[in-house]
Amino acid sequence: MTLERAIGRVFRLDEATWMRHANPWSVFTRNTVLPLLIFTFWSRLWLGWWALVPIALAILWTWGNPRLFPAPESFDHWASRAVLGERVWLNRDSVPVPAHHRKVPDILSAVSGAGMLFVLWGVLVFDPWPTLFGAALVYAGKLWFLDRMAWLWNDMLDATPEYRAWQVPPGEADKNP
Repeated sequence: MTLERAIGRVFRLDEATWMRHANPWSVFTRNTVLPLLIFTFWSRLWLGWWALVPIALAILWTWGNPRLFPAPESFDHWASRAVLGERVWLNRDSVPVPAHHRKVPDILSAVSGAGMLFVLWGVLVFDPWPTLFGAALVYAGKLWFLDRMAWLWNDMLDATPEYRAWQVPPGEADKNP
């Protein structure tokens, strides 16, 4: 099992949730998670233990975001393709991905991970510079990763019957006998 698949299980991303997360609004509003978490953890300086309330709300937003929006009517949007590509990437231990897609996503995940170390340090010591630098690394790595996932999806969309089924918007399968 891939690390990413294990993370998906923690967030309880089932078929319906993945489809809802493929809505571009879900993808783009997901970019609010890191600043919210930074702010809420930083708020311990002002709120003390009461900071647990906004921290809990930020974590709830992190979990709820992929569930908030309806499945998209079309998967032609870049953000939708990126989410479908993430699903393909999670499944790479079962359905291998082309060689040109195997290394860069891991490198970009490492860039994001390194950025998170800066963010964590900055938030821990209340220093805005490592926090901002780390956040920039996280976003650069993650957004580039998503772009690679959209490309991966374009290369793999017909690789399996399961992947082909993901391309059918909800309700469309019922219309075609």
